[in-house]
Amino acid sequence: MTLGLPMTNRPEFDSLSARQAAELVEHAHVLMDRARDASCDRPLQGKYLGLVCPSPDAADAVFFRRAAAELGANVAVIRTESMESDSTQEMQSTGRVLARLYDALECQGVRPALFECLWRAADVPVYAGLATPAHPTAVLAAMVRGDAAPEDKRRFVLQAALLKSLL
Repeated sequence: MTLGLPMTNRPEFDSLSARQAAELVEHAHVLMDRARDASCDRPLQGKYLGLVCPSPDAADAVFFRRAAAELGANVAVIRTESMESDSTQEMQSTGRVLARLYDALECQGVRPALFECLWRAADVPVYAGLATPAHPTAVLAAMVRGDAAPEDKRRFVLQAALLKSLL
């Protein structure tokens, strides 16, 4: 099952076709079914994700780390305060270094200029708040069937999006 997302470092989840959205929701259903099975695999085992955010304790940061860890990924938090005073050139250099260290970057609560620099410099997927309730994929959780809590449905859609853009 492939979404046909453009192979760029900025997966375009905000412009999914109806077919792509349906496939993402269907993949979330598969993940939800597998979560009930104790022998679920960890498809992101060996993947390293960077979470660029101001606070590792923020609800969205915790949500992202949990969703990624359940898939087997390792998540490192990169605090934005260390990048606030960087020049554009330093931010681009930082983006290139982060792309060597991580398979993808999730940016939450970062200045648009910082996101843009990271996105332009990194050659890995760079997400703009993929795990936040305001992200376009969050509305797909309402399409997930079953009696799981809305937060769990949103987590399965997030996991499906991660898998589709990383594998």
